[in-house]
Parts: sequence; C-alpha cells; structure tokens
Amino acid sequence: MNKNLALGIDIGGTNSVFGLTDEHGRIYFEESISTRTCSTPEDLVDKIHARIKDVGQLKNIVGIGIGAPNGNFFSGTIEFAPNLPWKGIIPLARLFEFRFKTEAILTNDANAAAIGEMIYGNAKDLKDFVTITLGTGLGSGVIVNKSLVYGHDGFAGEYGHIRVVTDGRLCGCGRKGCLETYASATGVVRSIDELESEHKATSKIMGLKTPGAHDVFRLSQGGDIFCTEIIEYTAKTLGNALADFACFTSPKAYILFGGIAQSGQGFADKVKEYMEESLLDIYKDKIEIRISTLHDKNAAVLGASSLVWNQLNEHE
Repeated sequence: MNKNLALGIDIGGTNSVFGLTDEHGRIYFEESISTRTCSTPEDLVDKIHARIKDVGQLKNIVGIGIGAPNGNFFSGTIEFAPNLPWKGIIPLARLFEFRFKTEAILTNDANAAAIGEMIYGNAKDLKDFVTITLGTGLGSGVIVNKSLVYGHDGFAGEYGHIRVVTDGRLCGCGRKGCLETYASATGVVRSIDELESEHKATSKIMGLKTPGAHDVFRLSQGGDIFCTEIIEYTAKTLGNALADFACFTSPKAYILFGGIAQSGQGFADKVKEYMEESLLDIYKDKIEIRISTLHDKNAAVLGASSLVWNQLNEHE
C-alpha cells in the first residue's frame, strides 16, 4: 500500500494504543503496548517504531498525532502526569520526531477527542462546541470557530477541575469540589457511598462487592430507586455546571463522550433538562447536548491521528 497515513497514538497509564489512519478516518492498522512495561519514554517510542517498520508503513507516515494526559500542545511535552510511569517533564513529541523523522503533534487526550469529533464525529457541522469526556475523570476540549482553545500555556479547557461544590469532595488534583469528583465514572461510584437516601439500604447496588458506574445505570434501568437518584444527582450536577460554562464561549453544543455517555440518550436528556433550568436567559434553548458518534470506533486512535489531518488542512 502506498498511501499517506497518520500515526495516531493515545498514551494511557496502563496501555498505549496506536494506529495508522487515512484522512477519511479509515484505520489500516492498530495495536496496543503496555505502558508500564516501558521503563523509559524512549522505550515506548522504539517499540512503536519497530511495529510500524514491521508492517512496512514507515515511508507512508506524513505526521504523528499524540493524545496524552497532561499533554502540552505548545511544548510537545507531558508534564507531571500522575498516572504515567515516567515522572517530570517528558519531551515526547521531540522523541517521536527524532525516531520517525517526521513532525509530531501532542496535546491532552480530551483535546484530541474534540478534534476527532469535529473531523470524524458528531461535530462535523459545528464551529463552536465543547467535548466533555466522562471517563475515570472528566476532560474537556473547547472549540471556538473550528479552532481548539489552548490558552497561553497549552492547558486551557480543564472543565473537570472547575470547583462546583464549596469544600466538596477531595479531588486527585489536591483541591476540593472539582466537577470530575461528581460527574465522572469515579464520581458516580463515590456517590454510592456518599449520597443519603431512604432507598439506599434496599438498593441492589449495596450488595455488589466492587460496583462500577455501569452497574448504577444498569440497575436504574431495572427500577432501582437509589441508583436512579444517583443518576439524577450526577445529571443535575453536570447540567448546572454546563449552564455556567456556557458563559465562557457560548457553544452551539456540548458533546458527551465516554462510558457514562454510552448509557444512552436518557442521561443526555436529563443533563439537558437541568442545564436549561440553570442557563442565563440569553443562552436558553440555544445549546444542544449531543452524544459522541465515535463510541463504536477506535476513538483514541482517530482523535490522535486527526491532529495531523487538522494541521495539514490548516496549512493548505
């Protein structure tokens, strides 16, 4: 095959996924490597390079896109990511460029998801939107006039760490009351222990040894009242926060991505209802809540590789 391809890489604390895509979002090759078995970032770069060489595609790569926790677009570095085995500031983009002899673009994983949504997903028709990733934490990628907002230092758009409850739940960032401690999958699990309800004692969720967010949604669909209350609380907290965040960039839509979003339209509708109740009048009935359409694809690879195609298109 002789075709221009982008190498998309999603760096995770447990595994790093990588793949080759064309500009239409077709994935020609994908694989994963255990991040924790790579003692140094150079080790990861070498292993990925070896696999791409094995499949004979080194000469077809026109660029590399990398999504990573605490990724800084401006510097191409990962900075003090707590869940990665390498500490401090890692010049990962430069390491890939040196090994592959082509340009590498790095940003945080939520930003990569936003670009991927704009090119391949449910935001193709939008110029102004925010992607909200609802996973272990809560990430966000802010798009204004089809451009990602980075801020002066590359770290703009950390909606998950805007505090929504005064002196609330302790967050992994060290502060209290951050949105991700309430509206992420981890936040849903914390609500099992922390929410009070007359229906708690009889809830089936209390009988599970290690319940997850998916169990809360599953039991709610089966009529479990306490689990339904948890979902309502989560949707209300997120909806109220999105109403406030609308004042920042006045997005046309919020696009929900991740495990919680995959629970279905019902949760998105609840978030929309609570958001509308709390919106400033000038924003009412103007903002959509959409669900990502990339769930059935390898969104990590697509999001990362889309950084390459987006930059190439901007330079045309």
